[in-house]
This record gives sequence, C-alpha cells and structure tokens, in this order.
Amino acid sequence: MFEYMTVQEAAKKWELSERRVQKLCGENRIDGVVRLSRVWLIPKGAEKPIDKRRKFERNLK
Repeated sequence: MFEYMTVQEAAKKWELSERRVQKLCGENRIDGVVRLSRVWLIPKGAEKPIDKRRKFERNLK
C-alpha cells in the first residue's frame, strides 16, 4: 500500500511554507500527489521539486 504525508509534514521535511507546498501540489510539480476533497496527499518518497523561481541553487549540498 502507498504511504502518504500531509502538506504540513512535507513543509517541515522540505523546509518550505505550507502554502508553498500547496501551490506545488496545485501546479502538479510533485509526482504522485493526490487530492481528496480539500486535502493534498503527497507520497512519502516524493522529492522536493526544484525551485524554478531561482536561476541557480545557492545551497548546494
């Protein structure tokens, strides 16, 4: 069975705001995201999308 996390869990994991995660879900930028009524479900293994607002990543790890 698939395991999902909430927007709040994803925001904490990816160090983003909850609103930003909601926008990414709405733009289909996260693979496998599912919307049930007013709740977004994000697969636990989903990776943080690249921020297209920046031309390069400042914090390369």
